[in-house]
Amino acid sequence: MTALHVDRTLECEGLACPLPVVRTKKAIDEMNHGEVLEVRATDKGSVADLKGWASRTGHQYVGLKEENGIYRHFIRKAEASGTKVDIKFPHTATNDELLARINAGEKLNILDVREPAEYAFGRIPGAISLPLGELEEKLMRLDPNNDYYVVCRTGNRSDMACQMLTDQGFKSIKNVTPGMSQWGHFIEKD
Repeated sequence: MTALHVDRTLECEGLACPLPVVRTKKAIDEMNHGEVLEVRATDKGSVADLKGWASRTGHQYVGLKEENGIYRHFIRKAEASGTKVDIKFPHTATNDELLARINAGEKLNILDVREPAEYAFGRIPGAISLPLGELEEKLMRLDPNNDYYVVCRTGNRSDMACQMLTDQGFKSIKNVTPGMSQWGHFIEKD
């Protein structure tokens, strides 16, 4: 296999969303265009997170190597003229707003875009597991005319999912913030 020249390595093992993306953004900001950053992470969600972040900001996601549970992401910094501002999804609902709708007995479509293990250990009752990394291939299972509340651990991964769904023609999407990290209400577990 051809060796990939890396200009900087960022260690993110043991960190969960949003930290690998936050640290990647900071490292990329400190690099010159054309340089390659290797991000080493153990969070399986980092695969979708870093690909999505690179796509939204204009940097090139060169590729991924997985070795013994460590995901090695390679990202090439774009020229300033090729970068895009990382815009947050504008339509949000707080955890409390979502809870109020649940308590009012409304039938809601809640998509949980975390990894399956995160979902299994605690989720909003009735939430559907649809990990961000699988969302694009499973879009046909969703009705673009329905309302959806999208949740993850902190609101970052769900932000990417909301943008992806909107780009695919979904009309009524809300990002639930701050997400499961601050959900202090009843949960379901496997």
